[in-house]
Amino acid sequence: MALQPIVRPVTPQDLEALADMVRHLARFHGDTPTVTSATLARDCLGQAPWLHVLVAEVNGALCGYAMLCPRARAQFGERAMDLHHLYVQKDLRGQGIGRALVRAAEAVADALGARSLSVSSMPENDMAGKVYLAMGFRESGSQTRRFRRDL
Repeated sequence: MALQPIVRPVTPQDLEALADMVRHLARFHGDTPTVTSATLARDCLGQAPWLHVLVAEVNGALCGYAMLCPRARAQFGERAMDLHHLYVQKDLRGQGIGRALVRAAEAVADALGARSLSVSSMPENDMAGKVYLAMGFRESGSQTRRFRRDL
């Protein structure tokens, strides 16, 4: 049976619970998280928000989030949005919360003029791939190499 979560924009009162979920997802991916409530406040509630964050709540408790980051495809004159993070508490997965977060993320992306929503997952995470395909995403087949330089 699917739950009916409340999906809404993040508020200052959500930041500590959101930081806990971000840390949990980071550890799952083998990262050492350094996120704090203050960095989240800066990035999703500050004067120039870098991220668009939606949270899901069930019975008054946060249980998931979607974090969107703008992208551009300048060569096509397109705005796009990346679903940078999608997280649902393990004991509540498979009950429609992730789907509700993705639908809300699509609405935010559309309202901001994005023509597409992209998401990525680790190659070995077959379950995530199946879930995204079931939600209407298609594999891009991109073989792009990414590089990083610290500033």
